[in-house]
Order: sequence, then C-alpha cells, then structure tokens
Amino acid sequence: MAEPTPLELDTKYDHYDFPTTAPIPQNGHAGYLTTQQQAQVHQLRLMLESEGYTKRLDTLTLLRFLRARKFDVTLAKNMFVDCEKWRQETHLDEMVPTWEYPEKEEMFQYYPQYYHKTDKDGRPVYIEQLGGIDLTAMYKITTAERMLTNLAVEYERLSDPRLPACSRKSGVLLETCCTIMDLKGVGLTKAPQVYSYVKQASGLSQNYYPERLGRLYLINAPWGFSTVWGVIKGWLDPVTVQKIHVLGSGYQKELLAQVPAENLPKQFGGSCECQGGCPLSDMGPWREKEWAKPAKWETSEQTITNTAGETKDVAAETAPAAPPVASETADAPATAPAPAAA
Repeated sequence: MAEPTPLELDTKYDHYDFPTTAPIPQNGHAGYLTTQQQAQVHQLRLMLESEGYTKRLDTLTLLRFLRARKFDVTLAKNMFVDCEKWRQETHLDEMVPTWEYPEKEEMFQYYPQYYHKTDKDGRPVYIEQLGGIDLTAMYKITTAERMLTNLAVEYERLSDPRLPACSRKSGVLLETCCTIMDLKGVGLTKAPQVYSYVKQASGLSQNYYPERLGRLYLINAPWGFSTVWGVIKGWLDPVTVQKIHVLGSGYQKELLAQVPAENLPKQFGGSCECQGGCPLSDMGPWREKEWAKPAKWETSEQTITNTAGETKDVAAETAPAAPPVASETADAPATAPAPAAA
C-alpha cells in the first residue's frame, strides 16, 4: 500500500479546515499524487489565472476537474471554464447563500430526494425515489428551471458544509456520496418522463460537478430495465459505470453491507425512523455540533424570499452582497441533491 504524501497546498487558495488525504490510495487523489500530477495542478491554476479566473482555484477543486479529464490539463481547463460560464449565466454564486425551496415538501409527494446520514465509509447518503414522478403535476407546483436550480444549490451545499463535516468526523478526506435511486413504480408508461428528467439532471451533474459519485445503487429495478440501463450507460463515463450497482427487489443485503441499518430509512430495510420522517430530516454530521461548521458562503445578514413564481432579493436592500461560493469523471445521474457526480 502506498504511503500518503502531504498535499502541496497553495496559501492563496487553500484554506481547508478538514482532512486533505484520501481514505485509500488512489491515483490522482489527494495524498497520492505523483510529482507530475502536482505540477499539473499548478499548471492548470496558472492557465486559469492568466485568463482572469480567481474563484474555486483551490487544489482539491482543480484535482477533481483534472481527474475528470484524465489529467489532460487543457481539457480540464476547458471544462472548468465552461462550468464558470454556466455559473455566471445562472447567477449561482449569488443564489446559493439565500436560496429557499418552499415547495419542497409538496414536491416530495411526487419526487422525494434527500441526504440522510452516512454510509459505512462516512460518506453522505443521498436518496431519490423516482416512482412517483409526474412532471405534469410537478410543473403545477414548480418549474423545470427551479428544479434544476435546486439541484445545483444542493450540490453546492454538498460541497460545503456536508462533505467537510463528514471528512472531519471520519478523519479522512471525503469527496463523494453513496447514492440510492429507488425505481419502484417506474413502469413502462412512466419511464419516458422519468428518464428524460434524469438525463437532464445527469447532464448538469456530469458537466459541472465532476468526481462526486462514490457508489450508486439502483434498487427495485423493474423488469426490462436492462434495456433502459443500456441507454443510460451511454450517457456516463466508463469510470462511473463501474460504481453503479443495479439491484432488483432483493436489494437489502447488498445495500445494508454499505449503509448501516441505523442510518438507512426503515422503508429500505434499515431501522432509522427520524422524527417527522427521514426525507425531511437532513440528518448527518453536517447537523452534529461536534463536526458542523458554517459553510463559507453563509452570511447571517442575508435573507431571500423564493416562491415558485418569483425570487425577491431582500438582502440586497439591507446587507452587503454575499461573498462568492467555492464547488472521477464528470458524471452520474443527479437531482436536487442528486446522484453526486462521479
């Protein structure tokens, strides 16, 4: 087993308050970089600085983009630039500190999607239940744009504060999620709209949030799913495909081998029954006083009122502008949270 080597940090950009060594030796991951790979981090940063970029140039972020492009610095730079352009076009940095999604509970009638505690490796568990998706009904509650914005915001909140809290608790750097996608109820009639939305969300995940998927369990896979899976695999990087486990209705044994019963909601074979229901609890180390710290994008002065029809920035009238936010191959189906990008 390779011995970890300290990550070369840049004092201008790297201000981590959590561990920065990957839990197991993996090529291209923090603590296990070659001299050449460390040099490629510096090269990528210099290229981006030369084009005027100043945000999200910390070492761990650049490493994720480099891994997503097999350490081809030019391709990683292009991916990073495309991501920054998207962030600017969507005003994501301004949105994250103040975003609210008041229609969330009503939306969960059709599409529960939530983070809930951790797997045996200490990573956040993200759960989606796709069987109730009804886009016609959902778009009476919200809009496609708000759904995707909420997805992006949840990815940002995964990056900070969720993953840093999990890293502090586990004592190693955790950068990925364990995702469970429940396909129960996704029959032939519902499949087209389910997969059309998942494809859209997956594109956001792959393009802008690389290296966020640790494992993905597709449970209650219906009869004939192998055909659909053959299509979905075509959207994903081969590295991501290796992380995906397709299981039928007898999934409990394999799932419980990865997620402790006390952390898995009872409906999936675990023993957890959070007060008020697991889907809305958002329980995890990011809620535990010993490990949780305010996200870097948080500002106590700002508030915003978001409704399905409008977004009104109250903070702009009462407080300074919010500070900007910082985010294995770009990949994985996703949604607000969403299968964390691989």
